[in-house]
Amino acid sequence: MIRVKLTSILVNDQNRARAFYAEKLGFKIKHDIPCGDATWLTLTAPDDQSGVELLLEPNSGVAEAKAMTEALYARGIPQTQLYTADIAAEYDALKAKGVVFKAPPAQLGPTLFADFDDTCGNYVRLLQG
Repeated sequence: MIRVKLTSILVNDQNRARAFYAEKLGFKIKHDIPCGDATWLTLTAPDDQSGVELLLEPNSGVAEAKAMTEALYARGIPQTQLYTADIAAEYDALKAKGVVFKAPPAQLGPTLFADFDDTCGNYVRLLQG
């Protein structure tokens, strides 16, 4: 059976991404291994260290990757989505930590969502479904 074990998000600054995703969002760093000019930097949910890893991958090495992330950001399109069981509580907690949301949680079909800026060139969608 195929499963998701690792997924990535392209970031324009790995150091800023490390701080944002660990300190603001509460992810735990699983791997932080220097690899030339970048780092193999993965994080997991704090309560699921053996779960899906999020790779914070630099977009600077490939012009097309940088162009794609910049185009998505300019149009306000989230590059990835994260899940929470209680979007209202998470929204309030993240705002208190300085996370900048485009708008408060809103209905989108059967889910609630709120988009925020990850400070690394992306919008991320927070979902409750």
